[in-house]
Amino acid sequence: MTLAKAPTLLSEDQALSLVDKVIQQSEAEGVFVSLSTGEESLSRFSENQISQNISRSRLSLSITSYFGKRSASASTTELDLEAINETVHRSEELARIAPEDPEWVPLLEPQNYEERTPAFDEATVAFSPLERGEMVQRVCTLSTNAGVEGSGTLSTEAFLMAVGNSRGLRACDRTTEADFSFTARIDDGSSWSQRTAFSIDQIPLESLTEQLIERALASRQPREVNPGVYPVVFDGAAFADLLSWVIWNLDARAADEGRSFMSRTDEAGLPAGNRLGEQMFSPLVQVQRHPAHPLLQLGTCFGDGLSNHYTEVIKDGTPQTLSYSRYWAQQQGKEPTGAMFPIVMSGSNQSLADLIAQTERGILVNRAWYVRYVNPKTLEVTGMTRDGTFWIEEGQIAYPIKNLRFNQRLPEMLQEVDALSSVQRFGSSVVPGVRVKAFNFSSVTDSV
Repeated sequence: MTLAKAPTLLSEDQALSLVDKVIQQSEAEGVFVSLSTGEESLSRFSENQISQNISRSRLSLSITSYFGKRSASASTTELDLEAINETVHRSEELARIAPEDPEWVPLLEPQNYEERTPAFDEATVAFSPLERGEMVQRVCTLSTNAGVEGSGTLSTEAFLMAVGNSRGLRACDRTTEADFSFTARIDDGSSWSQRTAFSIDQIPLESLTEQLIERALASRQPREVNPGVYPVVFDGAAFADLLSWVIWNLDARAADEGRSFMSRTDEAGLPAGNRLGEQMFSPLVQVQRHPAHPLLQLGTCFGDGLSNHYTEVIKDGTPQTLSYSRYWAQQQGKEPTGAMFPIVMSGSNQSLADLIAQTERGILVNRAWYVRYVNPKTLEVTGMTRDGTFWIEEGQIAYPIKNLRFNQRLPEMLQEVDALSSVQRFGSSVVPGVRVKAFNFSSVTDSV
């Protein structure tokens, strides 16, 4: 087994030099080049033992050529001169015969990016299979000793993205990420959570494992409660999955065309703009696009070259901005924003236990599972609780309950937010635990 590996990721200088060379070879009227490369390693475990250990390198060079309003893309996974030349010529040949794009926009001009360096942890890049195995073994030992069946993944990744075009745009970011996901099962009880960080050293592996084992043991022999509307305390991992649906749907075009919960309509029911600037949620809801957040420290640009900078998304419960594509921004006389990613929601100095202690009666939800649209226009979704759902009585967890299906309009859920915990990182989101005064459960499910 390999003890360590030398990073093979391109440097920023190498990546930008390669982008320059491709642009110089182009004979098109305009060209956009995107280079992405990554080193990923993952250990998977189940039934308290490692079941898979993999590493992979990935590289993609994409070239989009433009002739007027015609364009086409071609890509390669090889960086030798012949492969690059063939890819350039293929994209040009296809672009010459492509139909004109009715939503064409000119190539992006050079952008101003935040003056910061994204997190790139060398120890995470060089983290060996043996070291991953030793960490996973500690998790499996804790599970075995507690009599639970543990499964999950531990992964690390180093990623580089570079973009450039014939108008002088250039950008490059290098980042690292470590992720741990763990499920504990025993009899009819289960629990799950995950943690993500830019450094493997920041993953609270053992403390999280112990917490989830304790939750799985406590979730056995659940009782049934009637469906209905209840106060709910959401663990941050569960709330992150629901909040993301709201942020994804802050799309300016959908709102302006009457297809969104952010749409306004006139007396005849026709689209009449959007609800930007209207207080729609609890004043406690504060959401930002904040790639420089200390728990994230992500890249400074998006894949199309637009700047990924700090942006107020929701302030004091009022949406401050919508997501404008370059085409829709051009149509509406606005500035393009790029995606509302990554999501950061402000929290408090309270713990999740504090939120539970302040709840007279309600339900603790640790995971929102299989969330899907019911009605995109109202942003009503359905899904299920999973992996540890509990009844709260007089500020304490009273007993486990059977899982419930929910049907909920998420904008209305955000209206009901009345307490927040401290924040944690889940994937590329930073979110607190949240209490809402009313959340609609429609039926009991047999899911575990």
